[in-house]
Order: sequence, then C-alpha cells, then structure tokens
Amino acid sequence: MDVHRNVDASVEDVVEAHKKDVETQEKHGVKYLNYWVDEDEGAVFCLFEGPSKEAGEKVHREAHGLTADEIFEVEQGE
Repeated sequence: MDVHRNVDASVEDVVEAHKKDVETQEKHGVKYLNYWVDEDEGAVFCLFEGPSKEAGEKVHREAHGLTADEIFEVEQGE
C-alpha cells in the first residue's frame, strides 16, 4: 500500500490518475486493487499487488508522475 501526502487534487483528479494506473499496470506486473482519498488531509492511499514496491512506483511514475511518499508491504488479515 502506498501513501501520497500533501496531495492538492480533487477526488475526480484521483479517479483519473487511478484509471491511468490501471492502463499502465500490466506492463510492470502490477494490479492496482483499490484506493482511498482523504481530501481534507490531502492524502491518497493506493493498494496494489505486484512483484515489488518499485514496480508499483514505476506504474505511478509512468502513468501520471505522481509518486508516493511511502510504500508499505502489507498482508491481508484473517
């Protein structure tokens, strides 16, 4: 899961960026699963599966240039 902080974008802007991620993801072996937006805090969280943190970052960089501030490797709880 990655975190984008101090994002100056509307929910609509984030929706468009996510669409671009989905268009680009296969090239890097990544699948973007979901995202969350907190407009008040200027934060966006993106959940993806992929071979590495770097692969997810490459998708963002290539799709729209909005790279994450942090990326966490997380596991689904039971």
